[in-house]
This record gives sequence, C-alpha cells and structure tokens, in this order.
Amino acid sequence: MNETLTSSDKKHATTTVLICFLIAVIEGIDIQAAGVAAAGIKEYFALDASQLGLFFSAGILGLLPGALVGGRYADQIGRKKVLIASVTIFAFFTLCTVWVNSFYSLLLVRFLAGAGLGAAMPNLIALASESVSVKNRGRAVGLMYCGMPVGAIIVSLLAAQLASSDMASSWKTIFYVGGLVPLIVVPLMIKFLPESREFLKVQKEASIEKKELSYKDLFSREYAPRTLLLWVSYFFTLMVVYIMLSWLPSLFTELGFTRKDGSMAMVYFQIGAAIGTVSLGMLIDRWNKAYVIILMYVGILIGLFSLNGASTLNMMFVAAAIMGTFTIGGQGVLYAFGSFVYPTHLRGQGVGAASAVGRIGAMMGPAIAGQLLAMGSGAAGVVSAAIPCIVISAIIMVLLTRRLEAD
Repeated sequence: MNETLTSSDKKHATTTVLICFLIAVIEGIDIQAAGVAAAGIKEYFALDASQLGLFFSAGILGLLPGALVGGRYADQIGRKKVLIASVTIFAFFTLCTVWVNSFYSLLLVRFLAGAGLGAAMPNLIALASESVSVKNRGRAVGLMYCGMPVGAIIVSLLAAQLASSDMASSWKTIFYVGGLVPLIVVPLMIKFLPESREFLKVQKEASIEKKELSYKDLFSREYAPRTLLLWVSYFFTLMVVYIMLSWLPSLFTELGFTRKDGSMAMVYFQIGAAIGTVSLGMLIDRWNKAYVIILMYVGILIGLFSLNGASTLNMMFVAAAIMGTFTIGGQGVLYAFGSFVYPTHLRGQGVGAASAVGRIGAMMGPAIAGQLLAMGSGAAGVVSAAIPCIVISAIIMVLLTRRLEAD
C-alpha cells in the first residue's frame, strides 16, 4: 500500500478502525460475560467446578470452527459480509443463553455464540490492518483490539454492581446486554463500514481470481515454517489468556476474597489490558519485533509470579492489572504479528487458521483449570501450571521473528 495517505484514505482508515473498535468492545462484553457471570450460572444450573469449566470451554470451542470458516470466507467473499454475519450470529445465541433451561442446552448456545465470535476476529484484524499503511499496522490492530478490554471493563463493572443482588437471576442481565447491543450495531455496520481496499484490489487481479485458495497454501515452502511457529505460539499463549479470562474472578473467591472483589479484579485486569493493547501495538511498529515479544512474555511471567506471591487485596489487584497488560496486550501483539506474516490474499485465512489453533489451547485451558481446582490444587496450582506454557510461547515467537527477519 502506498505510504502517502490521502484525506480519503485517512477517512477510510479512521472509519474502519473506529467501527472495528466498537465491534471489539461488543466481543469483549460477550467473552467476559461467561467469567463474571460464572457464580450466578453455577448457582442457577447447580454446576460443580468441572461442569463450569466445560461451560467456559464450550464457548471457546465454538471459536475454533468460527475462526477457520470466518477467515476462509473473508478471503473469498469479503471481510465486511462475513463480519456482519458473525456479529449477528453471536448476538442471537448470546441472547439464547438466558432462555435455556438445561446444562446441555447451555453448552450448545455458548458453542454457537463462540462460533460467531471466532468468525469475527480474523475479519476485524484484516480490516484494521489493511486500512492503514504497513508501518502503522501494529498500531491499528492495537487500537482496534483495545476495544476487547474496554468491553470487558464495562461488563465487569456491571457484574460488580450486580454482585450485591441475587446472582442466581441477575446474571441474565449481563447476557441481555451482550446480545442486544450488537443487534443495534449491525445496521451501522451495513451502512458505514467500508470493505477493505486491499481485498478489493486483490479480487480484481486475474491471477488471484482464477486461483482457488486452499489451506495448503499456508504450508507452501515459503509459509509452512511461519505457519507452524505461529500456531504453536497462539496455542500456548491463548491457553493462558483464557484461563485468566474465565477463572480469575473464581480464583479470587478460592483465595477467600468476596465475589465483588473478584469482579473488581477483572476491572483492573482489563484496564491493564486496554493500556497493553495500545502501547504494545505501537511498540511493534517502532521497535525490533523480537524485543516487543520478549517484553510481552517477561511481563506475563511477572504477572503470574505476582498472583502467586500476593498476600493482600491491593497486591492482588496490581497483579491482575499486570496480567491484563501483558496477556491481553500480548494477544493483540500476536494478532498484529499475524498480519505481517501473510500477504493480503492469505491474511484472513492465515490469521483465522492460527486463531483456530489458538482456540484449541484456549478451550483446553479453562477445562484443565477446572480439573485442577476440582482435584484440590487451588489457585496457586492453576497459576503455576500456566508458567511453562508462557516460556514455550516466548521461545517460539522469538524464533518466528528471527525467521521473518531472515526472509
């Protein structure tokens, strides 16, 4: 893309990133809803810790096929169309969460809502990254992705307000908000969200039009090493991210704090996340990418050790903020990084496939945490189990950055 942007280009970029930010806010509300409403859902459906872990994992499992399908069709029919369909799907099934009356129907609607969420993310990344010049992609994706923690802050504050009421029924309010707000936004997307100009340009090129895209393209001689390294890193990093997203409020109650303290911990976690997504996104455009990756993973490790070592509520809040800064901020870095790994005609499919693999880790993480808690390992056991995952991810991502620099 031409580095010199016209006023039309700037307006296109601003509109795209702003609408994508708004959708990310909605995604943040929906994804965090399960974690902050966990106590009410557990009481309402009479679930044990293991079943609650399955509930968390059902939504994350849906992210996997959603990311695969959403990324693939984004490269075929357009980012905008797939994104609108995705938002509509996750809005409808989020609303359905409050209407089901059995554990298995609860798992089903969370799975389907997750599929919509999963299909949306590769399109948000592609639209944000393709609306700006290459040198500003990290910033654009970071600004878009910081909508996720903003949405999570909103729903965490809502949960904190509801904590003093009967959570056996008030948890439904959280899912009403998560379902109705995106349905209001869909008409705005249809009218104002522009399609990616890079995608439209590629679609016009005869050589691309005639070639049927396949996942095999991700494993060509040029892209196979990049793809495999990216997949491994996404897998282990998202495993830890979703343990924190799903279990952090419950881990607080495990340690003897109140339900309101757990909800406020998520607020601090997401404030850190909003700061992390923007600042790390900007750094990846300016610094050596390997340095940003190392900073991100060192920060996650500091957060994990802080959670294990904190002895007071304020120290726990600080630890939660550190975790948010570097886990959610780091996830934004991974998504921004994915936009550098693949060219335009493979970007949606490539990032979608990597996200899908990451969702396998994200799905396994909360379920494993639930089993550890059910076995009596406690909050410290859950946090300690996350440490080797982060070390592996850090090594893999540094290898990938070195490979990209060599290529």
